[in-house]
Amino acid sequence: MRIITFEHQNRIGAGVLTPDDQIIVKAEGKDALYAVRRFIESGEDITAWQCGDASLSLDEVQLLAPIPVPARNIFCVGLNYYDHAEEYSKSDFDQSDKPAIPSVPVFFTKATTSVIGPDAPVRSGLDPTQSVDYECELCFVMGKTAHRVRQADAFDYIFGYTLLNDVTSRTLQQQHNQWFLGKSLDSFAPMGPAIVTRDALPELGDLSISTTVNGEIRQKSTISNLIFDIPTLIETLTATMTLLPGDIIATGTPVGVGLGFKPPKFLKPGDTMTVACDGIGALTNPVI
Repeated sequence: MRIITFEHQNRIGAGVLTPDDQIIVKAEGKDALYAVRRFIESGEDITAWQCGDASLSLDEVQLLAPIPVPARNIFCVGLNYYDHAEEYSKSDFDQSDKPAIPSVPVFFTKATTSVIGPDAPVRSGLDPTQSVDYECELCFVMGKTAHRVRQADAFDYIFGYTLLNDVTSRTLQQQHNQWFLGKSLDSFAPMGPAIVTRDALPELGDLSISTTVNGEIRQKSTISNLIFDIPTLIETLTATMTLLPGDIIATGTPVGVGLGFKPPKFLKPGDTMTVACDGIGALTNPVI
């Protein structure tokens, strides 16, 4: 099942996108901004949203991020593909003396105010350093409160999956000696196009994830190439803290980001990025 939030005739809506791109509307109005999040938090069976008749088609609406206003910052994992970890280590932006391949997951967060949806513009002018970069990432969305979860049980706590473009100001990331500020500029977290429920994607390893910029493939890998897989991430996070229903965790990006080129290929106004993943779809955003 694909769950979406959208805008139609200046009204917000939320619902289910059918296989033939029709929409079963489950919420409308101002509160629909929070409808998907509240549905996940309620713990209702997902079939509760499958009932009803379709009343709109996808081409009639503008998709928003499936959870436009997350309750908490987006949890992110850095350096979680082998080739990207090497790429970052060899770049001029890594000033640490740590090994290229991390021995434990590297976590940081992105502010909720950085979230935008498909087709919304990434505002590169907010970065005074003009070092805006892209990162395709698979996200999982928690479906239950999770504390001290074993790897063997991890998938039982997942509601579904979506995509994130972890847009980053590389110079701000470097200047502030941590990653939060350089990754939390307004509009720097495109998300979508939908949340695909866990039952619809039982096998993740062979899924291909990619980024194109102006039609040029920059990143392409498979989820099986993660250094730390999803069960490891959930076990690590919940060993000492509690994850909540609706929490969004981005799993990392593969090789091919802009900083890895010589010279770096940073984004500029007029560029168009598309992040895509098998089984989830494509997330396209222009740069202004």
